[in-house]
Amino acid sequence: MTNERQERIERIRVNEERLDTVQAAAVALGVSLERFTGLQDTLAALDAYYGSPEWFADKESQEAGELPADLKCGVLSEDAVYDLLTDIAELRRMMTRILQEGTGSAVEQEELSAEE
Repeated sequence: MTNERQERIERIRVNEERLDTVQAAAVALGVSLERFTGLQDTLAALDAYYGSPEWFADKESQEAGELPADLKCGVLSEDAVYDLLTDIAELRRMMTRILQEGTGSAVEQEELSAEE
């Protein structure tokens, strides 16, 4: 096998692996974004509950031992919802950065030109 042929085979193999990796990540991201988009009303309701008078009353009830011992109450912790909202804000910053920076690919440039 010639050196040129070996290089060609290796180049194809490496780029096929890149294609598979990025394609799988893009599919997973698309599925996750679709699911997350469908949860915006749920997120808004959770955000409205967190720190509301009802939340404080529920937290007091939990701290007083008035709730069932087997009731999951992570939403009443001071950190769980806050940390989630902080994580979501970071994800939004990441997505914005990705959108602003783009990939610079010819296909992306063509798509952007078609939108204008």
